[in-house]
This record gives sequence, C-alpha cells and structure tokens, in this order.
Amino acid sequence: MQTGRERERERERERERAPEQNQKQKKSVPVLPWMRSPIDVILIDECPLNLLPFLDPRLEVALQKMGITSLFPVQVGVWQETIGPGSFERDLCINSPTGSGKTLAYALPIVQMLSTRAVRCLRALVVLPTRDLALQVKEVFSAIAPAVGLSVGLAVGQSSIADEISELIKRPKLEAGICYDPEAPLLHLQSSVDILVATPGRLMDHINSTKGFTLEHLSYLVVDETDRLLREAYQSWLPTVLQLMRSSDGDLRSLFPHTSTFLPSTFGSLKTIRRSGVERGFKGKAYPRLVKMVLSATLTQDPSKLAQLDLHHPLLLTTGQRRYRLPERLESFQLICESKLKPLYLVALLQTFQGEKCIVFTSSVESTHRLCTLLNFFGNLQFKIKEYSGLQRQSIRSKALKAFRAGDIQVLVSSDAMTRGMDVEGVINVINYDIPAYIKTYIHRAGRTARAGQAGRCFTLLRKDEVKRFKKMLQKADHNSCLVYSVPSDSIELLRSVYTSALEKLKESVESESYKKHKIKLKSSRMVKRKELNNSKV
Repeated sequence: MQTGRERERERERERERAPEQNQKQKKSVPVLPWMRSPIDVILIDECPLNLLPFLDPRLEVALQKMGITSLFPVQVGVWQETIGPGSFERDLCINSPTGSGKTLAYALPIVQMLSTRAVRCLRALVVLPTRDLALQVKEVFSAIAPAVGLSVGLAVGQSSIADEISELIKRPKLEAGICYDPEAPLLHLQSSVDILVATPGRLMDHINSTKGFTLEHLSYLVVDETDRLLREAYQSWLPTVLQLMRSSDGDLRSLFPHTSTFLPSTFGSLKTIRRSGVERGFKGKAYPRLVKMVLSATLTQDPSKLAQLDLHHPLLLTTGQRRYRLPERLESFQLICESKLKPLYLVALLQTFQGEKCIVFTSSVESTHRLCTLLNFFGNLQFKIKEYSGLQRQSIRSKALKAFRAGDIQVLVSSDAMTRGMDVEGVINVINYDIPAYIKTYIHRAGRTARAGQAGRCFTLLRKDEVKRFKKMLQKADHNSCLVYSVPSDSIELLRSVYTSALEKLKESVESESYKKHKIKLKSSRMVKRKELNNSKV
C-alpha cells in the first residue's frame, strides 16, 4: 500500500510526464494571439538608477544600500510597462531565465505605486509555491518597502497561525470613554501590512478563518513560478482569490455578511477610489482594477491553464524567441561515468572545486538522503555536506540553507525542492547527479548558478546509455555546447577503498533507520487500536 508521501510523489511524476506524453497533441494547440507578439527584453539595455524615469529618490537610496546601481533588462522592461503614462493598463506575463532579476522586476514598481497612496491595508499579494522561496521574496520587498513607509507581511506556515495573525492584523487601541460592541469585533480589525508574501495553503487558511483578513482592497496580484502554481491545485487558491476580487467590485455585504458597511476611517480614501472612477480605455470597470503579474523561467503556453488567470489584455515580456532559455554565462558539461562508481566520480569532481559552493541535485528525496549520508561516510573530505529535501522538517531545511548561504556548508545535496527560484549568492557549480527527466527541470536546476550576470557551471553525470537522451533534451533549449568533462582516473582509484567502507556504513545506517521507522509505525498503530477499543467501550 502506498503512503501519502509516495502517492504525492507519483502524482508529481505524472504531472511531469504529462507534457512529454502529450507533446504531439500540444503541437496542434494554437498559441494565444497575445503570445505571438511579445516584447523582447534582450533588446533593452541595462539602465543606471539615476537615469530610471520616475524612480522615487527614497527607493533609489534603498537600492543602492542593496548594492544595486542599475537595473537588468527584464527589470527595465517591466518598469517601462508599469510606471508612467499608461501604467498597468495590461496584465503582464514575464518569461525570463532564472537569475535574470524577476523578483525585483515586479517588487520595485509595486512598491513605487503603493507608496503614492497613504493608506494601510492589504493592497498587494505575492503567491509562491514554497516557504523558502517566499522567505527569499519577502526579503527583497523588506529591503525597499520601508523606505517609502510600506509594511510587508509573510504567510507561509513557518510559525503558528496565531503568531501570523498578530503580525498581519491589528486592533486599534481603545480610546477613553468609547466602548466597542463585542458582537461586532471586525469593525475594529485592520491590516498591519500593505504587501503580503504567501504560500497558497497558508493564504487559504487566513481567507477561511482569520477575522479581519480581507482582499477587498487588493490592487496587485503576483503569481511567481506560475507554471507550478497552475499545475497544482493548492486548495483552489486562485479561483478563490479571483472570486473574492470579483465580489469585492460588487456587493461586499453578500461576501462578508459579518462586516458592517462602515469601514475604519483609515480605509475611507481607498474605498472611495475603488468604487468610483473609470479606468481609461475600459469603460464601466472599477478603478483601480486588480492588476496581475505572472512570471516563470518556463512559462506555460497552454491556453486552458492561462485562462485560469483571467488575464486582462495581457502583454508578454520574454527573452528572445525561444521558450526555454539558459543563463548567458552558463557553461554546461557532461561527465560520463560507470554506474556502480558514480559516487566516486561525484566526490572526485567535488574535490576539484576546492571549496566552491555547489548544489548537487538528485531525482528524489530518498536519493538525496542516501547520497548525502553516503558522502558524509567518506570522511576527511575538505568540504562540508548537508541535505536539503522534503523529508526534513522546515526548521532543519531553513537551518541548512542559512549555513549554505553563510558559507559554513560548501555542498548542498538537494531534491528538486531547490530548483525553482532559490537564489544563493556565490553558487559557482551545479551538479545533476541524476539526469533530469525534462528540459524544464534542467533549466531550473542550472539556473541556481550563473545568476545576475555572473558566470557558473552545470555538470551532469551520465551513464553511456543516457548520453543520447540528454543531448536530445538539450536541443529543446537550442543548447548544443555541452562539453565532455573528465576527472583523472587515479582520483577514482584512490577513493575505491574509502568507498567500500562508506557503503558498509550506509547499509548499517539504512537498516537502523528502517528499524526506527518500523517501531514508530508499530507504536502509532497500537495507539490507534487502543483508541478505537476505548471508543467502542464507551
């Protein structure tokens, strides 16, 4: 019988296989008209901050404190479409390589636009698929938003929901001589944040159960890593958010029957703005409308998936005519190795890096755990190795990631939980220990290096029978410059005896872990039976 985790992994594999299995059918699916005439940001030059039109001087100072003196092409392209005359008249779809600066591309214009209205309520929502990615994006917003008086919140389930509520919702202090009606507590609840970065599950928790949490005033919705968020239901978060926004333009009382028609005075100006006025060029629609920005390094072209977003006159910004694009300064290598000696080739390769930061990708959480355990049994290696996978608790993953960022760990062995969007400064090398099954996966893995215009290398370990399939996969990204890399044979021979010992220790470790899991499972089963017996007696 499959466990819940095994069923989820099988569903994930099915979702990944679907694009390949239906490739012929997809070729016949027409491309949406607006995707045929994109804006090519490759044609846009980097722009120094002092030449960026309309940039708030306070934001310029905040960016300089981050070490940013100019914007990358994708950031300039988005700025041109969002700031100034005609700003945000169309929803934006951004298909740009990993490491090209997509987070700041949407964070900067949103913060600039929100700073023009002096109200405190939730006006911008950024949704991401994982906690660590959400934390990373929140840091970007937090670096610039306070400069213009804006507050940023986080809803990812890392802390208790009670702690999150205390950070997101505030109650005004009781004034002397005024007694509030305890039967209508929502009258006195206000948002503590202007911008919320969230994962879908925790977002739905707040929508369904947090008193005072409302999307009534939402003006901006960002869907980052769009293809993944559209592929997975995540408790129907997207239809829920869009329905809430449609309802907020109509009769709020039918949507929030427990809320009085009178909002706190701090909401008054925005409430008037949202209910009055007509958006230029789109007569009869409330202004400001909900603006959507969707982003990915491998943005889907499937009309049925994009239709879920209910985009408004969308505009596509992309890099070149290719759907799949790798970082410009990425060097790709293939290392042919014997299957049984694959860990030896990996260790020999890691030794050549001399302590440079490296991420090693495997095909599953189990493989990640086994490989990391095995490598740590080699002993006397001149670099530290840690695991990063879905098998770990969030706190342990976050601790490993923090140590990796700080340089205390040089090698991070990871499942594909690390592939999307994660930005770790100084990662020079990426290794595909297991060949990625699809070009999308390769692009996201390789994108952990060669970010923000820096150089980087991606190595893929291959058996001889995998070389042809790997070459065919890279052709989908028009990537034909994957060089053959080799490690000295004497390096492999020197590691053989250590490898034999490490394998024995790994076997013992696996048996010990299996025994512990069996005991835990047996104990849990007995507790369930005891509870059922007690219930039957009652």
